[in-house]
Amino acid sequence: MLFDKPLELSSNTALQKVRHLFKAEKAGHTGTLDPLATGLLPVCFGEATKFTTALLDADKRYRATIRLGQRTTTGDAEGEITETRPVAVDEAQVLAVLGQFMGESLQLPPMHSAIKYQGKPLYEYIRKGETVKRDLRTVIIRELTLERLQGNELEFAVLCSKGTYVRTLAEDISEKLGCGGHLIALRRTGIGEFGLDDAYTLIQLEGMDEAKRDTCLMPLDRLVQNLPSLELDEVQAGRLAQGQRLGLSDMYPDGKRRLYVAGHFIGLGDLEGGRLVPSRLLSSVAKAAAQREST
Repeated sequence: MLFDKPLELSSNTALQKVRHLFKAEKAGHTGTLDPLATGLLPVCFGEATKFTTALLDADKRYRATIRLGQRTTTGDAEGEITETRPVAVDEAQVLAVLGQFMGESLQLPPMHSAIKYQGKPLYEYIRKGETVKRDLRTVIIRELTLERLQGNELEFAVLCSKGTYVRTLAEDISEKLGCGGHLIALRRTGIGEFGLDDAYTLIQLEGMDEAKRDTCLMPLDRLVQNLPSLELDEVQAGRLAQGQRLGLSDMYPDGKRRLYVAGHFIGLGDLEGGRLVPSRLLSSVAKAAAQREST
């Protein structure tokens, strides 16, 4: 289901609240949001957690607000102000600077992040006053638009590749403008094909009875709708569940496929040279195959 995470809740705390409401034994989300960020947080239950990679790898949409003229220790409103500069920018300057960030570039992840170094997240090092060497990451900015420029606040919308730190992008933009700045608001508005229009807030979910809440759940295969589908019969599905490869016509191009039996989603497979290899299958497929073997 699509959850609209509120302010000041960590992604894990939000996940546990939603998991409790749905009485799910197993749950996971598809991309961390900082406590000061709000917006789209897809939550998966049960076997849906097997198929979250598609959303983890998907492009993300955000709306972000920068406070120009003030740099902070964390790059956002949680940190202490370390530098103040005068702000004298106009719309033309902002548009010119935003254009410089379009396309592929290298970005240095912030120390205040959950990226791990020697088994520990970077923010644990910075809490001790330590910094570590970080590798530059390739990120892609596909869309970057100015939404509002008012006084010392600049709001922009961005569509970016996975792994992009909008906090770092905000700092870099404000440095290019010559005044510095930090992120004061961040809202994730989209992941892949999913948007906030279909998301539910915690207040909405808490106000529903169990039956109504269940209608918020999406079919499991919505996570992988970007992949082409392939229909199999029960015998073929059983062979895949046993780890066997299926010989298929080489008319099918190589790549990952959504797999179905009688219209029911059973998991994912990889086509390689006309042969289908199981990738991630629902446990019910393996159970059905085992039952057929025992009879």
